[in-house]
Amino acid sequence: MTSTRPLRADAARNRRLLLAAATDEFAERGLDASVADIARRAGVGKGTVFRHFATKDDLIAAIVLDRIEALNTVGERLLETADPGAALLEFLTVAAQQRQQRDLSFLHEAGELSADVTRVRAEMFHTVHRLVDRAREHGAVRADVTGADIILLMCAPNYVISYVQDASPDLWRRYLAIIFDGLRPEGAHPLPHPPPAAP
Repeated sequence: MTSTRPLRADAARNRRLLLAAATDEFAERGLDASVADIARRAGVGKGTVFRHFATKDDLIAAIVLDRIEALNTVGERLLETADPGAALLEFLTVAAQQRQQRDLSFLHEAGELSADVTRVRAEMFHTVHRLVDRAREHGAVRADVTGADIILLMCAPNYVISYVQDASPDLWRRYLAIIFDGLRPEGAHPLPHPPPAAP
């Protein structure tokens, strides 16, 4: 894995370029994207890639890590807002937007072997549980909804529209609204099955 020491300005710039280029290449070509193509797209040599990321798996893990950290940062900020229900809805909206902009879900399995990804994902899941606990305590969501439920629902809006040919870019918002209305306590019926274990 890469060093945690602060990077020089030029090295930090190259790292940002590489992550952006790799994100585009993987989005277009899947896991078959080559290091040579990523380097070419970033405007650097292959040696620069390997100075930052010892292996292609390390590069994949860095992309996954950046995405999870960005989402967790949003969640932690929303924990400080006054309206817990609105905070949870905004978090789910940001999660869906991130996936809509670049659906790189196929990379997450490839990044599973990274200890850093495992750690940051656990931190993000903890943030989700806290957001749900706040919303539930304030009566913004039904009492039988758990953080594990929300973690499983985070990908649902984009997963649903993946089955629609030529879907509008904003179609996911329709399904997020349906999901969130189902989380509200008003008119809720008891759920027919207990929640899964917390991730």
